Amino acid sequence: MKWFNFQELKNSSFYITPNLPIITTKRYKFSVLRAAAYLALYTLGAWMFLIFIFSITSIKDYIFVFNNSELKLQTEKINELQNRVLVLSDQLQNLASTNERMRYVLKLSNKDSLKPNDALYDTLRKKIDKKINIGGDIYSAFTALIEKISSEISPDKIIFIEPTHGLITQGFEPSKGHMGVDYGIRIGSPVYASAGGLVTFADYTVDSGFMVIIQHDSGFITIYKHCSVLSKKVRDRVNQGELIALSGNTGKNTTGPHLHFEIWQDGKPIDPQKFLFK
Repeated sequence: MKWFNFQELKNSSFYITPNLPIITTKRYKFSVLRAAAYLALYTLGAWMFLIFIFSITSIKDYIFVFNNSELKLQTEKINELQNRVLVLSDQLQNLASTNERMRYVLKLSNKDSLKPNDALYDTLRKKIDKKINIGGDIYSAFTALIEKISSEISPDKIIFIEPTHGLITQGFEPSKGHMGVDYGIRIGSPVYASAGGLVTFADYTVDSGFMVIIQHDSGFITIYKHCSVLSKKVRDRVNQGELIALSGNTGKNTTGPHLHFEIWQDGKPIDPQKFLFK
C-alpha cells in the first residue's frame, strides 16, 4: 500500500464555490499543479513588490531596526549605563552607611552620661564598619596631594590638620602641665583624625573622659581628650580627616565644653600649632 501516489495527486482537483448573493452559483475547478503554479506566482509577486517598496522607501528602517554597527553602538551604551548604575549603587550604599553611623552618633551625643558598655555605643562600634570622610572627593584629593608633597619634601615629616573647627582658647604650656591646645567648641562638635594612623586607645578615663589616641609614622601620636562620643575602637585604622569622635566635657580635668588636643613625638610633647596645617 502506497501512502503517497503522485499520479493521483496530479489528477486531483480543487473546487471553489463562492458564496455570493446572486441567483446563479458557479464552481471553479483547479488542478493541483495549476493551484501550485498560481501560489508560486503569487508568492514571487509579493516578494518582488516588498523588495521594490523597501528600495524606494525608508520602511525597512522601522522593520529592521538595527544593523551590525548600530547594534554594537547600542550594546556599548547599555554597558555604559549598567556601569553607571553600579557606581551609583555603591555611592548610595556608602551614603546609607554614613547616615546610619551619624544617626547613632547623634543618639549617643544626646545622652547625659555615657558608659563604655552602653547598648548604643556597642551598636555604633559593632554594627557599622564604614568609614566617614569629610569634604567629599575634593577634600580627599586635596589631603592626598598634601601627603604626597609632604612625603616628597621630607619623608620623615607628617602634615597634621586641625582636628576640629574652632578657636584655640588655651595654647601649649608645658611649664603649667598643659601639653596641648584647647579648642573652644560646643558639645557634639565633630572631631577628625589630624593625620592617618592606627587607633591605640579609645575609651573612658577618669581625668580625661572619653579619649582617643592615634599612632602615626615617624614616632608621632595624637591625643584627643574630653570627648562625649567615640566612633572608633582600638586597632581601627583611620585616614586623615576621618570622623573619630564628638567633642564634649567629660572627665575630671575639664573646665567646660572643649577639645584638648596633643601631639607627641618619641615620647615628648610638642606644640601642635607649629605642625598644624591650616
